Amino acid sequence: MSLLERLNNDMKQAMKNKEKDKLSVIRMLKAALQNEGIKLGKPELTENEELTVLSRELKQRKDSLQEFQNAGREDLVEKIRTEIKYVEVYMPEQLSEEEVSKIVKETIQQVGATSKADMGKVMGALMPKVKGKADGSLVNKLVQQHLS
Repeated sequence: MSLLERLNNDMKQAMKNKEKDKLSVIRMLKAALQNEGIKLGKPELTENEELTVLSRELKQRKDSLQEFQNAGREDLVEKIRTEIKYVEVYMPEQLSEEEVSKIVKETIQQVGATSKADMGKVMGALMPKVKGKADGSLVNKLVQQHLS
């Protein structure tokens, strides 16, 4: 089942159950996917392109959450947390920190990185391997640790 089909089914279920927050998030995800399809000029996105859109939407929400927490807007913090929870349902299972660390070590050996100057080379080779499965800030932190 494609992501859009899954979203459509979940949207119908959310309407039946009168889950306004979930319905809102699903509609937003569908719109983001359709907009990306229009931007790329494709009727259907590949799984990788769908993952890119979902990752972007999740990252936007996490950034917003941080901003709202810093501003002391608890009313909005709870709303964003709920949205994050609904978006994460459609993301692939996340890798643990140990699994990411193992992939980071392997990638550093593959590209022959020795110092922080090689960080860009490592990140370029690493991100496609963990795309959608690990948070970019965690990956960045682990690469810096292993290169220092």
